Amino acid sequence: MISLPWPDRVLSPNSRAHWSRRAKAVKAARSLAYWTAHVGMVDLPDGPVAVRVVFHPPDKRGRDLDNMLASCKAYLDGISDAYGINDNRFRPVPELGDVVKGGCVSVTIGIV
Repeated sequence: MISLPWPDRVLSPNSRAHWSRRAKAVKAARSLAYWTAHVGMVDLPDGPVAVRVVFHPPDKRGRDLDNMLASCKAYLDGISDAYGINDNRFRPVPELGDVVKGGCVSVTIGIV
C-alpha cells in the first residue's frame, strides 16, 4: 500500500486550468507516484491487477467517485511506470474513506 497526497485541483476533469499548468501538475503527480511505488514494489503475475484506491478527502464536501478517480490518473500512470507494465491491466476499485486533514489517497496493489 502506498499513500499519496490529495491530487492537485487542476488534475480534476472539471478543471479549466491552462494546459501548461495542468501539464506541470501531471508530471509532478506521475513522478511522485513512480518514486513512491518504487519503495515497496511486489512481484506481479501476468494478467489483471486489482488496484484499491481509497480517497480520504480533506473536508466533508460531496465529491463524485469517478471524478476523484480521474483526478488520480497521473498517479496510476506513475505506478504502472514503476512496475514497467501497461496501465490497462489495472482494475481500479475506488472507495471513499474518512476525512483526513489535508486529504490523501491510499493505493493498494493486489491480484484479481
